Amino acid sequence: MALKEQLNKFNKQQEKCQSTLSSIASSRERAGPSSRQNVPLPAAISQKKPDGPPVKFSKDTERLQNINSIRKAPVGAQIKRVIDLLFVTRQALTPEQINERCHVDMHSNKAVFDSLRKNPKAHYDGRRFSYKATHDVKDKSQLLSLVYKYPDGIAVVDLKDAYPNVLEDLKALHASRDIWLIPNSQEDIAYPNDFKCEIAVDDEFKAHFRDIDIPSDMLDVEKELLKIGLKPATNTAERRAAAQIHGISNKPKDKKKKKQEISKRTKLTNAHLPELFQSINANSSRN
Repeated sequence: MALKEQLNKFNKQQEKCQSTLSSIASSRERAGPSSRQNVPLPAAISQKKPDGPPVKFSKDTERLQNINSIRKAPVGAQIKRVIDLLFVTRQALTPEQINERCHVDMHSNKAVFDSLRKNPKAHYDGRRFSYKATHDVKDKSQLLSLVYKYPDGIAVVDLKDAYPNVLEDLKALHASRDIWLIPNSQEDIAYPNDFKCEIAVDDEFKAHFRDIDIPSDMLDVEKELLKIGLKPATNTAERRAAAQIHGISNKPKDKKKKKQEISKRTKLTNAHLPELFQSINANSSRN
């Protein structure tokens, strides 16, 4: 009814304006062309009606569109969103709390709920979800204890998700020399700084180490060190030049020493290298 009354009122105003315009036009015709310029138009006619404010959508429209796009996303994208939330917060959250914070509704999407329960990076206790790190450590002391359990080294990439400031603690432990951080071809490896740890060395590496030919002249040794970017601790060329000035012969000896035969009377100082004593065992068996 209110709308009908407003419409009737508007029609009456239009009729009144029309009659006013008609009377003005007739009076101008009677007065002649000279008087038409002096007759002011009514304010309602002379002034342009201002445009109304632009139509605006609700403030929640953008938020609702974002929520709708999240819930229509693939299952994998929604799970990643939840895992990222659990990783950042490090809190145990119910499905309702997860829905409030990242708009993933697991109650309405069973596929997301079941996939998240089986995800290796999520722990579900029957009510809440929480982030599951590769190694369950919470602080620097637990981190140090973990590294000492891996004498052969543990990859830093497996420690990055333990807790938020784990990388800073690794650097601090390295600075205090509690552990070693050694770069590998693709990633850094953390080692315990404990010489009591027995580290297994491959036979291939041992053979490669023994096959390395070390030059007999220190000049050649220093040249090889410079080639790989290492600064030698000695300067043989300078030392030999100084020796010549003072009349001291400092040339490398060309005399080859007779190779010492290993016998039963030889004092064994390298018992950890059994292959050196094969000749002794062979002679013993012959005798």
